[in-house]
Amino acid sequence: MSTTDRANRGLKSTLVGILFNFVLALTKGIAGFLGNSFALIADAIESSSDIVSSLVVYAGLRFSTIPKDENHPYGHGKAEPVAAVVVTLALMGAAMVIVAQSVQEILTPHHAPAPFTLIVLVGVVLTKELLYRFVSRVGKEVQSTAVKTDAWHHRSDALTSVAAFIGISVALIGGPGWESADDWGAIAASVVIMVNAIVLFRPAFDEIMDAKPKGGYDEKVRALALGVDGVVDTDKCHVRKMGLEFLVDLQIRVDGNLTVTQGHYISHLVKDRLLAADLGITNAWIHVEPVKVQ
Repeated sequence: MSTTDRANRGLKSTLVGILFNFVLALTKGIAGFLGNSFALIADAIESSSDIVSSLVVYAGLRFSTIPKDENHPYGHGKAEPVAAVVVTLALMGAAMVIVAQSVQEILTPHHAPAPFTLIVLVGVVLTKELLYRFVSRVGKEVQSTAVKTDAWHHRSDALTSVAAFIGISVALIGGPGWESADDWGAIAASVVIMVNAIVLFRPAFDEIMDAKPKGGYDEKVRALALGVDGVVDTDKCHVRKMGLEFLVDLQIRVDGNLTVTQGHYISHLVKDRLLAADLGITNAWIHVEPVKVQ
C-alpha cells in the first residue's frame, strides 16, 4: 500500500469518527440536560473534544502528505505525530475541565438523573467501542500514530460512558442522598481520560524525537539486506518514522576485493529490496564498508 493510499484510508476513518462524534455529542448533551445528569454532560464534553481532536488529526495527516521541498528535504511527515501530541494535550485539558465541573456539582445539591439516560449510555458505549475497533484497525494498517491516538479517543469515550452508567445507576438505586454518585462517575471518567492521554503521549513524542521504531523493525531491515547476494554482513542500522513513512540508514559489509562499481551496485540492490518490501520504507541510504572474506 502506497503512502498516499495509507493517508487516504486514515483520512476517511477520521472523517467517519468526526461524523459519529458530532451525533453522539449532541445526543448526550441533550439527554444529560433533560435527564439532569452531569456525568452524561461531561461525556458530551469529551465527545465534543473528540471532534476537535479528530479535526487536528485530519489536518496533520493532510499536511504530512505534502511533497518534499527545498526547505523540507525529508518531507512533512512530522506533522502527523505533532497532531497526535496536540490530541493528547486536548485530552488532558478535557479531563481537568470535567474534574473541576464535577467537584462544583458535588458541592451543589441537585436532583438524581433520569432513568432514561441509562438507555442513551448503552447505545453510546456500543457505538464508540465499534468505532474504536474500526479506527484502531485502520491506524495499525496505515501505521499512523495520529490515527491510533484518535482511535483511543473513541475507546476513552466508551469508558467514560461506562463510568457515567455506573454513577447514574448508583444514584438511582441509592435514592435520596446518593445524587452525587453521578458526579463521582464523571470524575472517574476524567481519570480514565487522563491516564489514556499520558499513555498516548509517549509514542507520539518518541516519534517526534526520532526514537527507534518498536517491533524489531531494524532486524527486519537487516534480514532483507542480508538476503541480497554480495552482502556479507550489516553494521549500523538506523530507522526513523516520518509520518506514514520510514527512512533507513544502513551500513552493509561487502568483500573488500570488489571494485567500487561492484560495491555500489550491491548497495543499490539492497535499497531496491528495502523499498519493495511491505514495510513502508520510502527512502534508504546504504553505506558500503569493505571486509576481508576468507
